[in-house]
Amino acid sequence: MDVAIVKTGTANMASVAAALRRLGCEPRITESVSDVVEAERLVLPGVGTLAAAMERIESMDMVSALKKRMEEGSPTLAICLGMQVLCEGSEESPDVEGLGVIPGTTKRFPEGLRVPQLGWNLIEVEAEAEVLRTGYVYFANSYRLVEVPEGWRVARCDYGGEFIAAVERGPVVACQFHPELSGRLGMDIIERWVNM
Repeated sequence: MDVAIVKTGTANMASVAAALRRLGCEPRITESVSDVVEAERLVLPGVGTLAAAMERIESMDMVSALKKRMEEGSPTLAICLGMQVLCEGSEESPDVEGLGVIPGTTKRFPEGLRVPQLGWNLIEVEAEAEVLRTGYVYFANSYRLVEVPEGWRVARCDYGGEFIAAVERGPVVACQFHPELSGRLGMDIIERWVNM
């Protein structure tokens, strides 16, 4: 299975590629717009700030290709900051627009909580989800989506209040957590996405 991983410049792509190889995929790192359009499967990873990720995506002229890919329902997996990139924006970078594929703006966790949230936490998934499953997964995030986006199936989590841990709409899946670092459950999520 051919899987392209977008080189956002803000991600540890080695762990994502290793997880895909364990599933028998042939991942390749890409900076090509044509790969965004044509890849059988595409992963949009991210660690860092929305501003840095969007600057990199814009410098590669990928904005419209990424939006079109997800609007068409082409298999795409967004991880951690990758999920925030799909949103309309973030309190972290208030002057920067995200891709707007997922309605809503990510917000910082409330005062008094340790941020980033580092470690394992329980996600609870809507029964009709195809890819996501309930269980413990690994997070490293300071911002999160609070409102349930219309038209998406969701997984919820609680850290200083409920937030959206992941969303799926057909083969477009976005996880605030790191499935590639989330043990067997995380690998199962990636495998179900690969096999859709």
